[in-house]
Amino acid sequence: MICRFLLAALLLTGSAFAQTPPPVAATTPTAPAAPPSVEAFASLPFVERAELSPDGNHIAGIFGVGGEQKIAIMPVVNGATKTTIFGVPDETQPGRIQWVNNDNIIVSLTGLLPIEGDRWYVTRLLAVNRLSGKYTKMLWDLGGQNTGDVLWVPNDGSNEILVAAQATIYSNFPEFWPTVYRVNVTNGKRRKVVTGRSGVFDWGADHLGQVRVGVGYDDGRLTSRLIYRQTGEGVFRQIDKVSHKRDEVLTVPFVYLPGGDNALVMRDNDAGRTSIFEVDLATQQTVKTIFEPEQGEVEGAWTSDDGKLLGAYTTDKTTPIFWFDADLANLQANFNKSVPNSRVQIESMSADRSKMLVRVASAETPGVLYFYDTNVGVLQKIALVNEKLGGKKLSPVKLVRYKARDGLEIEAVLTTPKGKDAKNLPFIVMPHGGPWAHDGLYYDYWAQFLASRGYVVMQPNFRGSTGYGTEFLNKGKGQMGFAMQDDITDGVKWAVNQGIADAKRVCIVGASYGGYAAMWGIAKDPDLYRCAISISGVAALRREVNDFGNYLKGNLYKMQWQEMTPDFNAVSPINAIAKIKTPLMLIHGKRDVTVDHVQSQKMFNAMTKADKAVEFVSLPLADHYFTREEDRIKLLSSMEAFLAKHNPAS
Repeated sequence: MICRFLLAALLLTGSAFAQTPPPVAATTPTAPAAPPSVEAFASLPFVERAELSPDGNHIAGIFGVGGEQKIAIMPVVNGATKTTIFGVPDETQPGRIQWVNNDNIIVSLTGLLPIEGDRWYVTRLLAVNRLSGKYTKMLWDLGGQNTGDVLWVPNDGSNEILVAAQATIYSNFPEFWPTVYRVNVTNGKRRKVVTGRSGVFDWGADHLGQVRVGVGYDDGRLTSRLIYRQTGEGVFRQIDKVSHKRDEVLTVPFVYLPGGDNALVMRDNDAGRTSIFEVDLATQQTVKTIFEPEQGEVEGAWTSDDGKLLGAYTTDKTTPIFWFDADLANLQANFNKSVPNSRVQIESMSADRSKMLVRVASAETPGVLYFYDTNVGVLQKIALVNEKLGGKKLSPVKLVRYKARDGLEIEAVLTTPKGKDAKNLPFIVMPHGGPWAHDGLYYDYWAQFLASRGYVVMQPNFRGSTGYGTEFLNKGKGQMGFAMQDDITDGVKWAVNQGIADAKRVCIVGASYGGYAAMWGIAKDPDLYRCAISISGVAALRREVNDFGNYLKGNLYKMQWQEMTPDFNAVSPINAIAKIKTPLMLIHGKRDVTVDHVQSQKMFNAMTKADKAVEFVSLPLADHYFTREEDRIKLLSSMEAFLAKHNPAS
C-alpha cells in the first residue's frame, strides 16, 4: 500500500456518524475570549505517516507518546491486541513505514553520522515484529553509506523483501555499488539477487519482485543512464542516457504493464507540467497519455499491491487526488458530499481495499482520523489529530495571487486572525523551506499559531517553488537572493497596497531556506521589516548546507545548488550584517541533520560582534522538524515573546 504522509490520529473512541453529518446551528462569528495556548498548538499529532495493515486490523505510524515521537503499532479496535511502541536509534530520523505482512513492518531511517572524521548522510532499515515488539537491524553489518533502499515488499503474506545496499564506503571497491538482496524481515538473513555493477546506484523492481531496471550515474560527467530487462532473469541493456548539465531526466518507470516492454512513467508534458504517460521502454517512445491534470501537475501516484495504477496526487486545488479506480472515485465523491467544506482524504487501505483510514481536515483545523469499512458504510471516529485544539475551526485561510515586479504571477496562502477584518493588521510573511517546495491549503500549526496571536500570515510560493510546472521552477535559477527574494518583498507590498497589512508592523519569519530568506530579507530590504525570525536557517551559503554529507551525488547537487545564484558570498546574510537594522531571533536545534546548528551559531556570533540586536535560542535536543513537544513549546513561546516585543499585535 502507498499512502500520503499526512497527519492522522489514534485510539478508537467508539463513536461513529453516517456519511451525512447533522446540521450545524448558525452562529455569529465573534472573537474568542482567549486564543488557544502555546501548549495546544505545540501538541504533537497522535500519529503521522499512518499505514493500515494488509488485513486492516492494525495501524502503524509515528505516534506522539509522552511528548516525543515513537514508532508504534496499534490495533484499530482498542484493546483487541497489545500495542507495540519503540524509539529509533539516536542520530537517525524515521522516514517511510511499510507493512510487509500482518505481523511485520519495516521502517526506513536517515541519519547524519560520523564516518572517517566527517559527517555523512546514511540510510538504514529496521524490521519490527508486531507480536514480539522486537526489531531487527537489516544489512547494517555491511557498513555501506546506504543500506536501506527498499525495492519491493510481498503481497502474499511472506517475510522476504528486496533491498539494495552498499557494502563499503570506498568507491575503489566493487562492493561500493549497491547489490540487491532478498532479506527475511524476521531474522535478517539475506541472499543476493542482483550483484552490484559499476556506476549503477539505484535499482527498481516490478510488483512481482523482479528487478527490472537500474539507474547508472556518473558524478564526474554528470550523466545518468537507464538499464532495463524485460523479465527478472534477462540481460540488462542500456535504453536511455541523459545529461544533467542540459537538465535532461530519465524516464524511470513506476508501473510495469504485463505482456511486454510497456510501462508507466511520470514526466513533463508539452506545457512543462508533470503528467503520466505509457511508454515503450525498449524504444523509449510514448504510447499514449494516461493522465494530465486540468490544473497543476502530478505529484505522486497510488498503486495497488498487484501493480495497478489506482490514483494520482496532483497540485490541482479542486482535485488533489484523481482516482482511476471507479469504486474509489465513487467513494471519494460520496465522502466529499458528506463533508463539503473539508478535505476528505483516504490515507491508507487494506490489501483488498475494503477498509481504510480517512482523514477529514482543512487548512483551518488539524482534522480527525476515521476508520471506514466498506461493508459497514459508516465513518468511525478514531481520534482528533490535535486533541487540545479540538475540532473547531481556527483562523480562516485562502489563496491569493499578486504580480511580482516583473509581471510574474505569484500564488500565496493567506491566514487572517479569526474574528478580525483583514484591514491594516500586523503582518508576517513566512517563506517556505526547500526552496524546492510549496505551501498550500493544508493545516500549518505555525501559521495558525501566529494568526491566533493577531497577525496576518502570508506564505508566498515565490519563483523556484514546485507545483507550478518546470517553467516556473526554472525561473528560480540564478535568482536566489535576487528575484526569489523580491517575490517575497512584492508580496508584502501587495498586502500593504491592499490595505491588509500595516506597513509599519511587518516581520519576516521562516525555517530552513525560509530562515535564510528571513535573514537575507532584513539585509536586502532593511527598511521593510521591524524584525525577523530565522529557524534552522542558512546564514553562509556554500555548495550546500552540510556539504552534502558525502552524498553519492555530491557534484550533481552542487551543480543544482550553484545554479541558484551566481555568487554565494554576495547573497549570504552573514556577509551583509552591516546592512541589518532590525532585531533578529535565531532558533536552531543541535540535532538538526539537515541544516547544521553551526549556521545559526556563526550568525549569532557575527551579529553580536557587530553590536546588532540578536537573540539565539539553541535547543540541545531539537531536530530540523521539532519532533519533540518540549522543543515545539520553546519554539512557539520564543517566537511569541520576540514578536510581542518588537512587533506587538495590539
